[in-house]
Amino acid sequence: MDYPVQDGALDASFDLVARQDAADEAIDRLSTDVEEVKSRLDRVARAAGRPALDGGGIASPEVKGFVDGYLRQGRESEIKSLSGSVLADGGYAVPREIDAAIAARLRNISPIRSIAQVVQTGTAGYRKLITTSGTAAGWVSETAARPETATPAFAEIVPPAGELYANPAVSQTMLDDAAFDLESWLAGEIATEFARAEGQAFVSGSGTNQPKGFLAAPTAATADGVRAFGTLQFLASGNASGFDAAPDLKLIDLVHQLKAAHRQNATWVMNATTLASVRKLKDAHGAFLWQPGIAQGQPDRLLGYPVVEAADMPDVAAGTFPIAFGNFQAGYLIAERNATTILRDPFTNKPFVHFYATKRVGGQVLDSDAIKLLKISA
Repeated sequence: MDYPVQDGALDASFDLVARQDAADEAIDRLSTDVEEVKSRLDRVARAAGRPALDGGGIASPEVKGFVDGYLRQGRESEIKSLSGSVLADGGYAVPREIDAAIAARLRNISPIRSIAQVVQTGTAGYRKLITTSGTAAGWVSETAARPETATPAFAEIVPPAGELYANPAVSQTMLDDAAFDLESWLAGEIATEFARAEGQAFVSGSGTNQPKGFLAAPTAATADGVRAFGTLQFLASGNASGFDAAPDLKLIDLVHQLKAAHRQNATWVMNATTLASVRKLKDAHGAFLWQPGIAQGQPDRLLGYPVVEAADMPDVAAGTFPIAFGNFQAGYLIAERNATTILRDPFTNKPFVHFYATKRVGGQVLDSDAIKLLKISA
């Protein structure tokens, strides 16, 4: 059955649809205009060296107040009103966005940090229990009694820590320049100075007011399961002052001293001088042991494993450990407090303004079976 439709109602329906279409077109035009304006602003920002205005580039009120209020002008009241933070440990905690930028740059330029296990802590100290002997297990039938298993032994890991600091300086004129990208400059300067200090500490640090480097751990020539916990195994080079007549075979032996589970994520660590010598080594068929990365961004490899260049590793000399090989993710632990603090100092070195940044960092060997060393020794 057909129902009559009033002409007025039909006209109203068409008018409503037309209005909706017009509104949709207006919204589309507005969105296009907004994107065009945003694109133009981004181009201007990039030309001036400022971050793009995408979702991740818009500074939060905390970051803007910290950078423009405290870092540029020294107004402490501004960051207090934003976050309620107070002066502690010689400075104000930087906003998490800037701290994340510092951490990202540290991973890129600090060689050991890039391959070690890094944990963030909320306090100055960090402790971890690990088992030095596994729980015993056995086989029984379905109805047989289950005898008590042996109790595992535990060891406590307490990485020695110290206060890491950086003190970059900039002129007040640069701070007054609105085009000066203060956040990126500060993150880069702090990360570079932190990485320089970390590089030495994670390799050979004494453990007194600084991390204890893996080369500072006790060493022995005995195999896994025989050495004391925390003692690294070394393989002698066979020559008191350098490599022996078949260094390629020694490197192969060093690889296979490591347990198969650790070899899956293992890395070579050595400095540039040692690396230059190793790159010249050939096997019995005349093929180089060193293989460059086959694609951009891929690491160079030695005997199939990536190589990390650490400037603080020792040169080849009598009694030294110039080459390390191991799974540093399992073998070395870095524990750091998760807040970098900054104190603005415009008085010490006028007309320059110093930014005194501090962070508490610790480190030590975690699993001594996961790292092997080559010792220059007969």
